[in-house]
Amino acid sequence: MSRGSEIVPFSICFVCAGNICRSPMAEIVFLTRVEQAGLAQWVTATSAGIGDWHVGERADQRTLDALATRGYDGSKHRAKQFDGAWFPTLDLVVALDRTHLRSLQHSAPTASDQEKVSLLMSFDASANGIWDVPDPYYSDTQTFDRVLGMIERASLALFRQLEPAIRQGALR
Repeated sequence: MSRGSEIVPFSICFVCAGNICRSPMAEIVFLTRVEQAGLAQWVTATSAGIGDWHVGERADQRTLDALATRGYDGSKHRAKQFDGAWFPTLDLVVALDRTHLRSLQHSAPTASDQEKVSLLMSFDASANGIWDVPDPYYSDTQTFDRVLGMIERASLALFRQLEPAIRQGALR
C-alpha cells in the first residue's frame, strides 16, 4: 500500500453490462463507505461496463434517483467500457453477475489477473446463494431500489472484509 513515502491505494473496479445502473451504484456506495471510514487516500474505486453502448453517458436517471433517495450523489458518473489492459493496475475486479464474471475472467491476460475477479454477491453471507445482482434496466423504480439494497449490503460486506488490511497498510 505504500512504497517509501508514496501511497499506492488498493484499487477496485466494479463491472456490469453498460455502466449506467448496477456498477455505478456499487462504485458510489463503496466509495462512500471508504470516505466515511477516513480511508479515501488508501482506496480507489471505479466502475465500467462490459459493452460500449453507453460510454460517456450519465448513469440511468432511475439509478441517480435511487442513489439520491438514500443520500448518495451519482451526478459525476460517466459510463466507460472495461479494458483488459487495466488488470495490472487493479487489485480487485468485482462483477455484478456471472455473465460479467466469465467475460472478465476470459479477458484477463494472466492467471493472476483471473484471480482478481470476484462476484459482488459472494461477499454477502446473507445472500443465501444469490450470486447475481439483477439488471434493473428494463424494470421499474422499485427494482432499482431493491437492487441498490442488495448492492449496499454486499458492498458493506466487501468493505468490512478489506478494511483491516487497508488499515494495516495505512499504518505502515
